[in-house]
Amino acid sequence: MSPVPPFAGKTRAYLEFIAAIVYYFLARSMAHRVAFRLASDAWVPLAEQATLLVLLLAIFSIFGRFFDREANPMGEQGLPFRAGWSREAGLGLAVGWSAALACILPMALVGGIAVVLTTSRTAWSSLLVDTLFFAIAAMAEEIVFRGYGFQRFLRVVGPVGAVLGFAAFYAGLQAFQPGSDKASVAVSLAFSLVLSLAYLRTRALWVSWGLNFGWKASRALIFGLAVCGVSSHSSIIEGDPMGPFWFTGGGYGLDGSWFAFCVLLAAIPVVYRLTRDLDFQHNVPVIVAGGIPVDLEAATQRQHDTYMASAQPAAPSLVQILPVASGSGTNAAEKPADGGPETTR
Repeated sequence: MSPVPPFAGKTRAYLEFIAAIVYYFLARSMAHRVAFRLASDAWVPLAEQATLLVLLLAIFSIFGRFFDREANPMGEQGLPFRAGWSREAGLGLAVGWSAALACILPMALVGGIAVVLTTSRTAWSSLLVDTLFFAIAAMAEEIVFRGYGFQRFLRVVGPVGAVLGFAAFYAGLQAFQPGSDKASVAVSLAFSLVLSLAYLRTRALWVSWGLNFGWKASRALIFGLAVCGVSSHSSIIEGDPMGPFWFTGGGYGLDGSWFAFCVLLAAIPVVYRLTRDLDFQHNVPVIVAGGIPVDLEAATQRQHDTYMASAQPAAPSLVQILPVASGSGTNAAEKPADGGPETTR
């Protein structure tokens, strides 16, 4: 992520967070109106989610560009098309599918699931629309709860506060769904914790989006189970679970099951372990250059030249040797001309 500009303090980040939340509610209302005016009844859910996604991406990118001076607002929101992004989405999809399967297999073995199949051509065509609906809805949800607003709140309260705060926010919204109860609120809290952990470990929405999509779409499209009380998502298969309400969630689906709550809590260490390499790649602190620019090559060359100049031996100085004059001095020896003995004076 890009470094925080000097003017982007906690107060500014908090105001941006408030603006993001307010805009989300406005965008959701606007998308609902546009979908009902432009789409037929069968296409309204998909049109609404697609419109909401476009509105969120457009305005949050503008927020990032003008308020935070982000060079790549889409990437900063959590959608960087970096190397391996598709594998990250596949990883999340596998975890979400596995969590759903961990809830459904015991349900099928203990109580059973009554299944009704529809194999008409129209039903198969509608299956593609339902798949697109879950993919787009999951992406819009991730942008709202792990995107721009979450990142600004993260700057204000830190990772723990942001994760817990948005988990409470997400669970509070789910509590207004028809048929919601304490179990559904608990499942929403656990699900939000898993998704937020996936974002913080990877600094992108690919893993959390795949997990969100896999958890919801696999239950609805493959097993025909209700998602948040809505059982009309799948046109091919319709499943009616049988068993204790705390185990199956009844008509509300696994989103209201205490067993699903336990499974999602168990998924937290799994996600933490599976994203170890991604955490190492994308959470390494960014080294920001500072100080005065220095030409290291020139400085090294100057240091080398100085050392080599001082290491050269000095040229030897000239020494002049003068002959000693004979007969000078008071103790000089004299030798007689006739070859007699020397006398000392």
